[in-house]
Amino acid sequence: MKAALCKSLDGPAAVVIEDVEEPRAGPGEILVAVSAAALNFFDTLITRGKYQSKPPLPFSPGGEIAGRVVALGDGVTGFVPGDRVMAYVGWGGARERVAVPTVAAVKIPPTVPDDIASGITITYGTAIHGLKDRGQVKPGDTVAVLGAAGGAGLAAVEIAKALGAKVIAVASSAQKLAIATANGADAVIDYATTSDLKQALRDATDGRGVDVIYDCVGGEHAEAALRALTWEGRYLVVGFASGDIPKFPLNLLLVKGVSVIGVFWGESVARDPAGHRANMEELLAAVASGRVNPRIHGRYPLSAFHDAIGIIERREAEGKVVLTFGDGTGP
Repeated sequence: MKAALCKSLDGPAAVVIEDVEEPRAGPGEILVAVSAAALNFFDTLITRGKYQSKPPLPFSPGGEIAGRVVALGDGVTGFVPGDRVMAYVGWGGARERVAVPTVAAVKIPPTVPDDIASGITITYGTAIHGLKDRGQVKPGDTVAVLGAAGGAGLAAVEIAKALGAKVIAVASSAQKLAIATANGADAVIDYATTSDLKQALRDATDGRGVDVIYDCVGGEHAEAALRALTWEGRYLVVGFASGDIPKFPLNLLLVKGVSVIGVFWGESVARDPAGHRANMEELLAAVASGRVNPRIHGRYPLSAFHDAIGIIERREAEGKVVLTFGDGTGP
């Protein structure tokens, strides 16, 4: 079978497409014929050895997949060959077949295509965990999403809206903000034309301030966003796509009564698999009903892996970037 293989920690450009031995489903595992595998920003890091997870070489990038069950390992119940499933695998998804622990697999509703299902586990999973579980977002809250046009940001926009919040999208171009608006943002702020992000956020809330910041970016704008929080606001630290990890003056947390909260979704999945499954089932139901509409930037065959990952590395993605096997909608 074909697989994208990282054989050295020299970044995505060094990934090669090769034939590898097909895996077998071990005890408690299902073997999945992959029809779609979504890529994420962390794939640009893990292939350089700069991510929290450091799998042994060689490995396949790709942390989330969708496909059809083709074989069962010993002791497996609740799944049968032919079931359509999605799964978070951490890494190793960019290959034609993957052995998946049953605890990580969730059945896909009939009306949700595989290419859509493959791309919601990480970004939408992070968004619902961050906003609902960690940020305690409630109807009527105002949520500002920094980096609102990428896959992670758009997911946060949609989930915040589904939770009943008013959403302010912050991104770096009018085109990206138009996409955020189309995905439900109530107001937008353009990094490129705003010299004072704190004031812009306050203006967008009639001077009250923001209840929750969902920050996928980090970097130079983080402190200004923190200063725009209202009393007892929550700053959700999701990622550092800018490459710059900000440092906050602790006196700001004191005088504003605010909380800075880490959103480590991957660890939460490992520690609370039942909670993760419940969130995934909630998300899939929302997609099936049309309440959440994930956006796909582009679909690429496995042979075009470098084109696909380049979109993410250059920060050009406006939604999810998905590798497809076959037509990508089902094996």
